[in-house]
Amino acid sequence: MLTGAPMEKVRRVLVHLSKENCWPRPARFQQSIVGNFCAASKDSLMVNCGLNQHQFLISDTEFAGSRQVLLQRPPFCPIKHLSDAQAASLPAETRDRGVDVAVAVLLQAACRKVLLTRRSKHLSIFPNLWVPPGGHIEPGEQLLDAGLRELREETGLCLQDGEFSWQMLALWESVYPPMLSRGMPKRHHVVVYLLLLSPESYEQLQVRFKPDEAEVSAYTWLEPQVLASVAATEDGARDAKKVADDLPPVVRLCHLISSPWTHISL
Repeated sequence: MLTGAPMEKVRRVLVHLSKENCWPRPARFQQSIVGNFCAASKDSLMVNCGLNQHQFLISDTEFAGSRQVLLQRPPFCPIKHLSDAQAASLPAETRDRGVDVAVAVLLQAACRKVLLTRRSKHLSIFPNLWVPPGGHIEPGEQLLDAGLRELREETGLCLQDGEFSWQMLALWESVYPPMLSRGMPKRHHVVVYLLLLSPESYEQLQVRFKPDEAEVSAYTWLEPQVLASVAATEDGARDAKKVADDLPPVVRLCHLISSPWTHISL
């Protein structure tokens, strides 16, 4: 369906955009993905998307093999607030990067608890941030294959066909640093969130854990309402309407450096 450079010359899967049935074009680094399809005041809308080798197409119209999902960005998204002068001041190598595609895996155990990991403080992008396992899609990979590979590389957990069910949840426009007050944009991604449902308990799953300490410094299993509340207060968003009233007083974390489980207050 899509054309482009030969696969052997493509090192990253990039976002391509199509609006009003126009031919797909690569998204520019300084271009807002959400803003391409809606008014500047809006931060979310339904879109159609699909992956074809080294292109991830996002469109306002349905196309062969596409799925309709929610595309969203935070209200403080740096690309949304980037002025023309600021965009022009970006280094050429940054402007020429395009917009990368990544996957994030929400692994939910039978008890409904969801796995969350803390990125190593030594990583150059989003260090020390609590996130689901995930990372870049490699050329030729399918979304699920990329998610399973990232889950295995970061946690050591290998899930086989028939051991889970899954679905695509939504797309998230992500920029690093996450706010202009923290510096000019260096990375721009569309993150594809995948929900993996396991029939096993989280205790059974974590028995098979062998986390990569170069990428993960801690992990925890959270109830959905706790996870939603964490997301609502991340990066200063402070959306009080999305913070649950019945949060537990503490949550249990596993720190990989010192190994023991600890508890922190919410």
